[in-house]
Amino acid sequence: MSDLQSKPAAEQNAATTRKPDKYIWAIYIGLCVISVIELYSASSFEVRSNNVFMPLIRHAILLGLGAIVVYTVSRINYRWCIVFTPFFICLSVLLAGYVLVAGEIINGARRSLTIMGFMIQPAEFLKLSAVLVISLCMTRFGGNNSNRGIIYSGAAVLLFSGLLFFQGLTNTVLLMSISLSMMIICGIPWKKLGILILVYGLFGIMGVGVKLYGESVRKSAAETVSMEQRGDGRFSTWQSRLNDFMEKDTVAMWDKPINGDNAQRMYSLMAQANGNIIGVMPGNSRETSRLPLAYSDFIYSIVVEEFGFIGGFLLLLVYLSLLARAGNIASRCKRSYPALLVIGMAVFIVFQALIHMAIVVGVSPISGQPLPLISKGGSSIMITSLAFGIMLSVSRFAARNNKSKEIKAEGELLPEELKAENPAQLHD
Repeated sequence: MSDLQSKPAAEQNAATTRKPDKYIWAIYIGLCVISVIELYSASSFEVRSNNVFMPLIRHAILLGLGAIVVYTVSRINYRWCIVFTPFFICLSVLLAGYVLVAGEIINGARRSLTIMGFMIQPAEFLKLSAVLVISLCMTRFGGNNSNRGIIYSGAAVLLFSGLLFFQGLTNTVLLMSISLSMMIICGIPWKKLGILILVYGLFGIMGVGVKLYGESVRKSAAETVSMEQRGDGRFSTWQSRLNDFMEKDTVAMWDKPINGDNAQRMYSLMAQANGNIIGVMPGNSRETSRLPLAYSDFIYSIVVEEFGFIGGFLLLLVYLSLLARAGNIASRCKRSYPALLVIGMAVFIVFQALIHMAIVVGVSPISGQPLPLISKGGSSIMITSLAFGIMLSVSRFAARNNKSKEIKAEGELLPEELKAENPAQLHD
């Protein structure tokens, strides 16, 4: 910890090297603008008799707070993530543990808690924690083809997944996908990657087995009616959604009456069909007043309805461009730790966006997953903003491979065990 004590001269030297990446800033601002436009359209279902502008005002305030987080974090040297990581992980685990036993029930599962009127979903905290811990462990223990970094990272992901498993299967899959992607980026051998995938698979099978056993015990005790009220009936929900997704007869699907079980899927598909190629333009959505969760889990369908296939495809490219830009920055970092931080944060954001889009267009079974920065949600906006801030900090402070003065200054700031060179660096 002594290596992380203040070194103002070296840090000031590093701070004067460059400004935060303008492309990442542009992507962040662009997503915020799209968010304001689309949330105004998508809030019809939520407004009811309230002030029509109130949801938009609340969302704009959250985006403003998020922008403050991005700006503040972008001006702090990324090295402070080393100190920040253990505290953030402890906070995430404590929040997730509390929600697991006493959280508020949303759609049959305990997912959140409310503090001072602010709803917190620990799932978002755990996703960011996974990136932070993998970046730290793979840099500190992953050298010389060591297994320690993989073991420590995998153990942390399994812990986080255990806390998330009964809150939502999609979040668990997303968490594991992020970790596997970062392992691939770290260059671990395919044999070890296969073993890690096998371990994750066995963990998933065990979790499903425990859940099945728990539900069978409750059913035999005639407690089925109260399962959903307590948030214990998620397996039946997963099974129903998978069966619905596997139904390939689209004619039969459209012949079914719209009810509480298929309303999200049906109205979402109607919205996308109504958008056609160029869309109906902002504010003219037809399905937003009927589509449940149009402002959060299904907001991409409103984007496609109002901006058409072209607009939906361009939004996809915006997210993918963030991943490409982060990869460009990571490839020029001299050291491994900042490279993993910036690419890990981008993977976290982009994977979540891709899963949201896959769910909305019908490529994946229905599940709750916000579209980063665009969907309504306090926790998601703040955590995504924190991730953007860390990426911008890396773009500003991380030494480039051909800048000797930057490399020297960075070496004075980082502890010895985190000075490993980036094996994937490209030379300018």
